[in-house]
Amino acid sequence: MEAVHNFKNTGGSTFNLALYTSSASLGAGTTAYTTSNEVSGTNYTAKGASLTRVDPTTSGTTAFTDFADLTFSNATVTARGALIFNDSASGDPSVCALDFGGDKTSTAGDFTIQFPAADASNAIIRIA
Repeated sequence: MEAVHNFKNTGGSTFNLALYTSSASLGAGTTAYTTSNEVSGTNYTAKGASLTRVDPTTSGTTAFTDFADLTFSNATVTARGALIFNDSASGDPSVCALDFGGDKTSTAGDFTIQFPAADASNAIIRIA
C-alpha cells in the first residue's frame, strides 16, 4: 500500500478512515472507498470513523495537513492497513492509503491510529 495523490483542500469536507485486512489491495491506484476486504468486528462499522482534520497550512515551500489520532474503542479487529477518504464527496474519493507493516489486532480494547506530528517534515499529507 502507498500514498494516493489526489488530495485537495476541500474546506468543510468530512474525511473518514476505514480499516482493511491483509487481503486488501490498496495503493496509488485506489480511487475511492471500497468495502472489499474491509475489516469487520466488534465496535467497528463499515466506512470506519470520521477524522478530525488539522487545518492545512504551510511551512516554507511545503503545504501540509494532518488529523487528530483516531480510536475505535473496545474494538475486536485485526487490520493490516487503512484508507482515508472524503466521505462528503460524491463517490467517496480516496486521499491516502496506509500500510501498517503487518497485522495489528485489538481484542476488546482500543484500536488507535496515531498520526505523526502536524509539521512540514512529518504530517501524514505533505506537498512540497
